[in-house]
Amino acid sequence: MSQRTIEVTDEVAVELAGEQDRVLHELEERLAVTISLRGNRLVLNGDEESVEATLEVIDELSGLMGRGTHVDAGTVAALANAAAVKAPVSSMLDDVVWRHRQRTVTARTAGQKRYVDAIRANTITFGIGPAGTGKTYLAVALAVAALTRRDVGRIVLTRPAVEAGERLGFLPGDLAAKVDPYLRPLFDALHDMLDGERIEAFMARGQIEIAPLAFMRGRTLNDSFIILDEAQNTTPEQMRMILTRLGFGSKMVITGDVTQVDLPRERGSGLIGVKEILDPTPDIAFVDFDRNDVVRHRLVQRIVDAYARADGTVESQ
Repeated sequence: MSQRTIEVTDEVAVELAGEQDRVLHELEERLAVTISLRGNRLVLNGDEESVEATLEVIDELSGLMGRGTHVDAGTVAALANAAAVKAPVSSMLDDVVWRHRQRTVTARTAGQKRYVDAIRANTITFGIGPAGTGKTYLAVALAVAALTRRDVGRIVLTRPAVEAGERLGFLPGDLAAKVDPYLRPLFDALHDMLDGERIEAFMARGQIEIAPLAFMRGRTLNDSFIILDEAQNTTPEQMRMILTRLGFGSKMVITGDVTQVDLPRERGSGLIGVKEILDPTPDIAFVDFDRNDVVRHRLVQRIVDAYARADGTVESQ
């Protein structure tokens, strides 16, 4: 066992403590150490490796706070995860994908940084992995950034209208009202990036389009940033169709989780096997996420692990 005592500024000590020592408890949980805060003095106890990792995270947090960066639970989790797997941290958090009001969108894991870099460098990028890894969120942030820089003329967001294990039945209203439940996650991500009035203006001008995948057939999408979400629920024919919609000056991101296919058993998923078909093809990248890239509540990571063990897809970790 190792013990280290460090001093931080009063401002950092207040932020680290937060509400009921929330930040410190998060660090203890993720890095397997015990932390005592006495005034502006931190006492760390644990094995040598865990203590060193915690010191690195606290140093990074202190630097972020000193630069006026808002530190939330996601930031703490990102730093702790990076330290646990010995991944570089500074380059991820310094690479700001999008900034809106008090919200700063950055890659928060090594896998997310690879994903962001791949989208920037390639015309088509596949992001494949479990829930909570930021696949859709980061893609939307990059799309909004590209639109505001005028790198593209519009954003096209689409996903298959497949129900997740329950029948919604007849939905009243016009077409927009009928497809809204399927597309709501994309709207939610957009509203994190832009004010509602600005989204409405972009949509009124046709610069942001959100539509079911079925509406993409027969189109050529030029000068567009296209995001296909929930791609595990496409059929092989639909996957081929959307890939061939790509036009000049466009970029496409396809996201999905092959463990959450909602198609009938007799229908194959277009996301399963697409890597074998397209890899290696120049200007197409595949980024695989794993449990270490989950940046939601830490319980989500455990749920991913539990289901993977039950499916026999990974060893217990």
